[in-house]
Amino acid sequence: MVSRLTTIGFDADDTLWQNEAFFRLTQARFAELLADHAEAGQLHARLLEAERRNLGHYGYGIKGFMLSMIETAIEVTEGRVPATVIGEILSAGQEMLSHPIELLPHAGDVVERLASSHRLVLITKGDLLDQERKLAQSGLGEMFHAVEIVSDKTRATYERAFARHGDGPDRAMMVGNSMKSDVRPALEAGAFGVFVPHGLTWELEHAEAPEGHDRFHELPDLGALPGLIAEIEG
Repeated sequence: MVSRLTTIGFDADDTLWQNEAFFRLTQARFAELLADHAEAGQLHARLLEAERRNLGHYGYGIKGFMLSMIETAIEVTEGRVPATVIGEILSAGQEMLSHPIELLPHAGDVVERLASSHRLVLITKGDLLDQERKLAQSGLGEMFHAVEIVSDKTRATYERAFARHGDGPDRAMMVGNSMKSDVRPALEAGAFGVFVPHGLTWELEHAEAPEGHDRFHELPDLGALPGLIAEIEG
């Protein structure tokens, strides 16, 4: 039994603020631009495959998404995509990069409440400049003890982050909406993994729930997190 958790890690996108919704809107716009060349479902599958293929080159985030859309447009038009369509894709990406932050329910209150009793660490993937912008606009930045913007989330990521900013994974918790990136590798590192589902989650972030793991918890929303922490600390 853990006597006290000292460190709480939070994912950012779709845990603290909206993110995937804007990707879905841009994908719908992308489908309209290329409607004469591919059916929407086929285009989505081609785009998803390009994103999967390009993760090692571009990493996570809007810029990689834009490049994958351009690559897909070139592929489905067999190299005949008009420059105007490329311009529209770039414009859509730029709009995403400047979109105002929309905090998710309970995010502000819960982060503020827990910041008075625990070390909070933001651990997020994505483009450095974009994630820094979103954190600054969120108004939550000063409540975090540390911020880790990483290229990927693995067991080693959490081992390092919770050792550097806390008392190790054993006395830490990771909270997020991705079973693949936030929960399973945090559990592998020895931390608690708390899954807070979001209505929209990128297909490449799906993974099986670690049912039966004694440090795995699922909550309906962030509002339930303080109660869970109080129960764990007993």
